[in-house]
Amino acid sequence: MAQRNLSAAPHLYKIARRPVDSAPLETPHTLAIIAGNGVYPQAMARAARAAGVARLVVAAFENETDPVLATLVDEVEWLRVGQLGKLLGILKKSGATHAVMSGQIHPKNLFDLRPDLKALVVLARLKRRNAESIFSAIADEMKTIGVELLPATTYMEQHLAPAGLIAGPKLKPRDEEDLHYGFHIAKESSRMDIGQTVVVKNGTVLAVEAFEGTNAAIARGGELGRKDALMVKVSKPNQDFRFDVPVIGPLTLEAARAAKLRAIGVEAGKTLLLEREKLTALAAEHRIAIFGLTSS
Repeated sequence: MAQRNLSAAPHLYKIARRPVDSAPLETPHTLAIIAGNGVYPQAMARAARAAGVARLVVAAFENETDPVLATLVDEVEWLRVGQLGKLLGILKKSGATHAVMSGQIHPKNLFDLRPDLKALVVLARLKRRNAESIFSAIADEMKTIGVELLPATTYMEQHLAPAGLIAGPKLKPRDEEDLHYGFHIAKESSRMDIGQTVVVKNGTVLAVEAFEGTNAAIARGGELGRKDALMVKVSKPNQDFRFDVPVIGPLTLEAARAAKLRAIGVEAGKTLLLEREKLTALAAEHRIAIFGLTSS
């Protein structure tokens, strides 16, 4: 995202909470993918196929979802961000009892949001219109038509970051200290729903992500740090992984290279690593460490 996970459009969907490592008890015959931009929806489609899902139906967003996704699924229906009534119609028509969200939505499309009548009715019922309440209300609408929203990590467990050095050069002790410091700051920032990424250097916070998104925060922190700063990306406390999952991929690595960062810290077990082989190769080429962090 300067984008947010589709899971963040502005955080559009929600049901009862599930742990990040949960999975459906049995593989559904039909899975609906609510797809934003980037390669995440393609990775989800491949992973779902590998897990035995027979039919994949995609709700795709105009000017967001990559049309290439159509080559990996059985059916694609297009809509605008904000067309809740059409989304529910697509899900009902698909016959799917389960859906999963993957991908991202650009902030400019969130500000250009043109809600349809169904979305306006749902929004009017809310006392507070924040990310959590909006997602909860829309996912409740999905539930009324018999569609359960699964964690966005479903079928993607092999893409979750492990603890320790993942790729790139070995870190110096001071770098690891900075990453753990950044982890603490990012957890506090995300707890207040400000942002989930920070850039630090020598025990100083250089940038905190807000609505501008991860890559813009990286650029700002890199400019202030000049070189050898470090970024950390974490999940929110009690994050609902059905619609908001920390993700890094080659584009994040390229943003870190442009900002002359030394390392990228991610929360182990709760961050998806997309295009892992390419990510590893770029980390080695640009000598940027990727390191999995835990709260312990």
